[in-house]
Amino acid sequence: MFVRKLACGWLVTVALSLRVLAAPAEPSSEKIAGKTAETKSPVLWKEPKDIASRNLFYGPGGKAHQPHGTFVFVKEDLDGTNPKFVIRDQDGTKWKLKMGNEARPETVASRITWAVGYYTNEDYFMPNLLIQGMPDHLHRGRKQVGPDGTVHDVRLKRDEGKKTGEWDWRSGPFAGTRELNGLRVVMALINNWDLKNVNNAIYQDGSDSIYMVSDLGASFGSASRSWPKDKSKGNVESYQHSKFLGKVTDGEVNFHTPGRPSLIYLVNPKEYFQRIHMESIGKNIPREDVRWIGQLLGRLSPAQIRDAFRAGGYSPREIEVFSTILEKRIRLLTDL
Repeated sequence: MFVRKLACGWLVTVALSLRVLAAPAEPSSEKIAGKTAETKSPVLWKEPKDIASRNLFYGPGGKAHQPHGTFVFVKEDLDGTNPKFVIRDQDGTKWKLKMGNEARPETVASRITWAVGYYTNEDYFMPNLLIQGMPDHLHRGRKQVGPDGTVHDVRLKRDEGKKTGEWDWRSGPFAGTRELNGLRVVMALINNWDLKNVNNAIYQDGSDSIYMVSDLGASFGSASRSWPKDKSKGNVESYQHSKFLGKVTDGEVNFHTPGRPSLIYLVNPKEYFQRIHMESIGKNIPREDVRWIGQLLGRLSPAQIRDAFRAGGYSPREIEVFSTILEKRIRLLTDL
């Protein structure tokens, strides 16, 4: 009797989740404090005329912007799933520090994405960092902080100013454009499966609204949310054995990322079916747009690609394996 009731309860939950997913989506216009964002000059991509000379070790921030000096704790950031907090360097610049298994892959992903013209955050991987003024109590990540305030293997993201909104993969000013389709391909290339709209940010830069994928941490692992968690992000074996290209026709290309999550995540039916809905982001991409972004990626040298993984603090073996896989995938794109 108990098992029957439990099964019935689970079916009801799934049914309710399906109703929520089937409901019309909320308007996807960018929101700023409850009103529509000003998008007179939305910008997603800028032609990178210097691809072959871009420094993928230092990334979009360059050597000049890399974090340095003395760091002081400012506050915790409870967004997302990984422990994060804000720190300030000796020049007064604020950085958002992220711990956990997203630190390395996010650093690499920001460089590959930026290399072909897309806007990304200025991310730097730090193997060791001493932070002054760490509180005795943190909501998350306290066990990862040494008694003297030392942290290891973290990502620092330069403060880009206030996020003014979020954007939707399926609508908005770039829907159906070559530039957005190219970004969809880049996400498949790096196996970024966590393509929720909340991970897409809009920042205001003068009269321009800069559109970017602001969270690239779920990259270079499996093609979908998988179990155990440590295999889904920044895992060279998972990336090596994941599938890349799906069905290819004369007109369109399908990719395996973002893929369907492992069945274990049916414990949360609403999220499970939302992630199934994300599969369309990697499907039915015009072949000419795939070839276009592939040609841009093909201008990256082996040394540049290895510099990107070196920036993420990977071992020499991991750098070589990751780079070899990425190069092979890029060749598949350019050969279409």
